[in-house]
Amino acid sequence: MAHDALLFAPSRSALAGELYAGVAALPLVCPHGHVDPWLLADPEATLGEPAGALVSSDHYVFRMLHSRGVPLAELGVGGSRADPRAVWQRFAERFSLFAATPTGLWLTLELRDVFGIEARLDGDTAQEVYDELAEKLARPEFAPRPLFERFGIEVLCTTDSLLDDLAAHEALRAAGWGERVRPTLRTDPVMRVDAAGWAESVARLGALTDLEIGSYASLVAGLLTRMAAFQDLGATAIDVSVTRPRADTLALAEADALVQRGLRGESTGDDADRLEARLVYQLAELCFDHGLVMQLHGGSLRNHHADGFSRYGRDIGADIPVATEWTRSLAPLLNALGEDPGFGLVAYTLDESTLTRELAPLAGYYPALTLGAPWWFLDSPAGMRRYLDAVAPVCGLANTAGFVDDTRAFPSIPARHQVWRRVCCDWLAGLVLTGQLTEEDAHALARALAVDLARAAYGLG
Repeated sequence: MAHDALLFAPSRSALAGELYAGVAALPLVCPHGHVDPWLLADPEATLGEPAGALVSSDHYVFRMLHSRGVPLAELGVGGSRADPRAVWQRFAERFSLFAATPTGLWLTLELRDVFGIEARLDGDTAQEVYDELAEKLARPEFAPRPLFERFGIEVLCTTDSLLDDLAAHEALRAAGWGERVRPTLRTDPVMRVDAAGWAESVARLGALTDLEIGSYASLVAGLLTRMAAFQDLGATAIDVSVTRPRADTLALAEADALVQRGLRGESTGDDADRLEARLVYQLAELCFDHGLVMQLHGGSLRNHHADGFSRYGRDIGADIPVATEWTRSLAPLLNALGEDPGFGLVAYTLDESTLTRELAPLAGYYPALTLGAPWWFLDSPAGMRRYLDAVAPVCGLANTAGFVDDTRAFPSIPARHQVWRRVCCDWLAGLVLTGQLTEEDAHALARALAVDLARAAYGLG
């Protein structure tokens, strides 16, 4: 299929192409992702060599190779020592594993459109492609800042632990990049009292905020202080990641007791569930009070592979979806804040069944709630179409938050946005051809899905 017809059904490719032509050159709005801010904060930074840039740093890539028996240690994951050329050779020899996957599509577009590499990647061409990539990655025009400009990125939000010193974002602000690269506060380290190292994380929070945290009230004060520090550097959102998306109120004395038991190392799983639900509710209140958008990522069981986590740490591709319930679990929060125009909650799920059954109906009623883009295992072309089919008839596209690339692999960003825009244009063309939408409305919706919805949902207008 010709590149111009990529992801367009033959029966509607002409109209889909017209719609795509109207949005293809729009800037990239990237309100949620995991790019290391030092890539852009350090003016001398490079993407490194090919294996590190495209394989070892991208859990979408190395989880597939691991699934077919390649040890993570042989892929340079988590700082493990591996010869980059050997990593690249293993990757190239197994590139066919990515056939029919979104990762394979992104990589193909990335190699061709970003790096100008037309050769088919396989075991025979591996070293030739490696050399060409290495030569290009060493050029000034392939450094992160020039690529940022070339990609047409309007704003990129990183995801940063609340325990991060934010030195990268301080450097970005000093260099005049503060409005273009913004931090997002991620609360993971203090959410669950049964997590390993919870008390140490609370102590680090106290050290960062000059607070002695020994109670629930002082824990909240620490969170509020960090939120202010992030906002000072341009943050418009926080990111809360939970397996079970539950928000609840709890008496101060009960919350205090949970924190104190956690600091003594005496918490139970029930304690962790109750304090996490209270913190989700509390963080929503803080976001409302201080003008931040709250992202809630639910339904991912993090670090499923215990041995991999102990050897290589977080984010090795072993976060696995689980079933979730949102309607009852978010009722206290939505009843309190769901109608207030000053609050914004963007909900992400890995449980597709909840989109039609729960989340789209909720978003179709509560003004504060918008639906996040298809995420993690759902960001394929097929997953995007299922998402659009599931949510649009129930809550309309205006109650969605547009697109996020959710990537750690910086050079893959334009490919991910291109795939989303093409899928949306093809989907909209289908509605026009079946009489459900006018062409004028389709053009307006294509633009909204590309940039406007994300700007609005995340306060990046």
